[in-house]
Amino acid sequence: MTNGIGGFASGTLGGANTRRYHGLLIAALQPPIQRTTMIAKFEITARYGHEEVPLSTNEFGDGTIAPPGFRHLETFWLEGSIPVWSWRIADLRLEQRLWMRHGDNTTYVQFTRFGGCPDLHLTIEPLCTYRDYHGEGRGERPFAIGSTPGGVEILAHDSAMPYRILCPDAAVTIRPQWHWNFKHRAEAARGLDDIEDLLRPAVFELNLKAGQSGSLTLTAERHETMPAAQALAVEQARQNDVVARFEQCAGELAPTGLPWLDGTALALAADQFVVERRDIRGTPLGKTIIAGYPWFGDWGRDTMIALPGLTLATGRPDIAVSILRTFAQFVSQGMLPNRFPDNGERPEYNTADASLWFFVAVHEYLRSSGDSEFAHEIYPTLKDMFAWHARGTRFGIGMDPADALLRAGEDRAQLTWMDVKVGDQVITPRIGKPVEVNALWFNAVSILRDLASELDAHEDYATLAPLAGRIRASFEETYWYESGGYLYDVADGPDGDADPTGRRRDTSLRPNQLFALSLPHSLFGDDKARRIIETCTTELWTPVGMRTLAATDPRYRGHYGGNVPERDGAYHQGTVWPWLLGAFVTAHYRVYHDATAALEFLNAIPAHMREACIGQVSEIMEGDPPFAPRGCFAQAWSIGEILRATSEINGCERHAPHVAAGTVRPRDGIR
Repeated sequence: MTNGIGGFASGTLGGANTRRYHGLLIAALQPPIQRTTMIAKFEITARYGHEEVPLSTNEFGDGTIAPPGFRHLETFWLEGSIPVWSWRIADLRLEQRLWMRHGDNTTYVQFTRFGGCPDLHLTIEPLCTYRDYHGEGRGERPFAIGSTPGGVEILAHDSAMPYRILCPDAAVTIRPQWHWNFKHRAEAARGLDDIEDLLRPAVFELNLKAGQSGSLTLTAERHETMPAAQALAVEQARQNDVVARFEQCAGELAPTGLPWLDGTALALAADQFVVERRDIRGTPLGKTIIAGYPWFGDWGRDTMIALPGLTLATGRPDIAVSILRTFAQFVSQGMLPNRFPDNGERPEYNTADASLWFFVAVHEYLRSSGDSEFAHEIYPTLKDMFAWHARGTRFGIGMDPADALLRAGEDRAQLTWMDVKVGDQVITPRIGKPVEVNALWFNAVSILRDLASELDAHEDYATLAPLAGRIRASFEETYWYESGGYLYDVADGPDGDADPTGRRRDTSLRPNQLFALSLPHSLFGDDKARRIIETCTTELWTPVGMRTLAATDPRYRGHYGGNVPERDGAYHQGTVWPWLLGAFVTAHYRVYHDATAALEFLNAIPAHMREACIGQVSEIMEGDPPFAPRGCFAQAWSIGEILRATSEINGCERHAPHVAAGTVRPRDGIR
């Protein structure tokens, strides 16, 4: 669950925290950053008649798993994006719901009893901490615990943000006790510290009769909290509005034969990444996108890639333009920030493509909205960004006057989306002219050219039109690899094979070439495009994403695991990325003009949305079967690109006759 300002709650079905990022209240103290874990979990014991039943579970450092509360879990489901646990205790059923107040660092946990006769007595023991969400809290610390109306207030230290645990219907006893050696097995698998100690500040005793509900409120806010029943109704209404806007925008979404496509689930998943940025005083600064949960903040590249799917395909152009305006404020030397550090430091600009993705995001917004006012507003910014790239900006990024292509890269700098760096070693440096960077460069120039024409900027158009033509000609001559039937990954860099003229080109078979076909302005006609699609289908496609390197390459790494260097060494060397499916299915549709055939490449995504973070799509999967999910358990561009591609393909199907009659079956609505 997320709260729309960068905070979140996450955990497991069985109740044991397996990650340092699991917690009931992980607050964003300077939205959307400075995320701080405050309340890790509940220990819950139910007493019904003469029976005492534990409903919680833990794993400890010595391997002990106790208590076995998971044995009483009967089922689990999502109501919208609100998780619901249902436990069976003799002849009654107990449901637990968990949600966050949108715009607040506040979590609600509600228990509702169904059936049975005697009173149900719940003993709830919150287990607390106060730490940066990337760390582990060890050892006893001098927390101050005080009584507050309806509950307790906890202050970790003098400069900490106090937080409260409230339950007006419960008997509350302040009874501090430290609990030791909780194990986070997912962190152990990542080669990181995996043990945490937690404080129980108080015990909450709650009695429930049949049909009754009782709720605990966990909050780092100072203002008065909304009653749980009202807060639940507000959150349900907000989610219903998200779904309604999506359905109004999407119309009929899925062709017959793709009944798996649950647009409601995708729209609610998309909503969890859209957050508000605030200054130190809490003043809203506009919208942004969290790149991935649990550990990413808002990244420029990820935001621009995910924006069309997360906002435009879900019927929220107002959020799209807010995000574009937010990021436009941070343009520097023609570059968009790659990352806003989590501790509030100055933005980082180490990217060759984020700025070019900004052009694409602006284009998609303007195409969707027809917002001429914003077109006039953003044009000077785009023009300035183009000028910086043409003459040269940071990290050797600049147009090569010899062929009008964009070069980028310096030693020990990682500038493309394949951006892993281990110490001083860049795993995929890609110095020179990366193929997707120049597909984006062509699109940026073409988008600016078209905008200049629409705004009657005749002098700009006279410069941009011939330049776009020159880039197109240079692109095909530079990147087409005839004997391979696909595109070179990097040209004119230090790596790759040299031709008789001494020009080096990297023959690594990677999915970056797909953007030459999938971006708004495609660079190839049908014959070469078909060969690219055939090669990528055979060598790179998997049911859950595209491999980042062909499995036949000696550098291929099919397993993603181990410590940080081991994982990072595999990150772009064969590991599967779901977000690349968006470019693949878009390109496939443009080549073959068959919506059903293209969208069937997404058939495995719904099953994945039930295997890792329920209701979400992961950042990466292993390259080898069974393609186990890894990395962030919820990734913005994974959801965004699936939504964008699906929306774009079905939009084309609705508004234009099919080029090959009879190849597309009739379509049903999404419900």
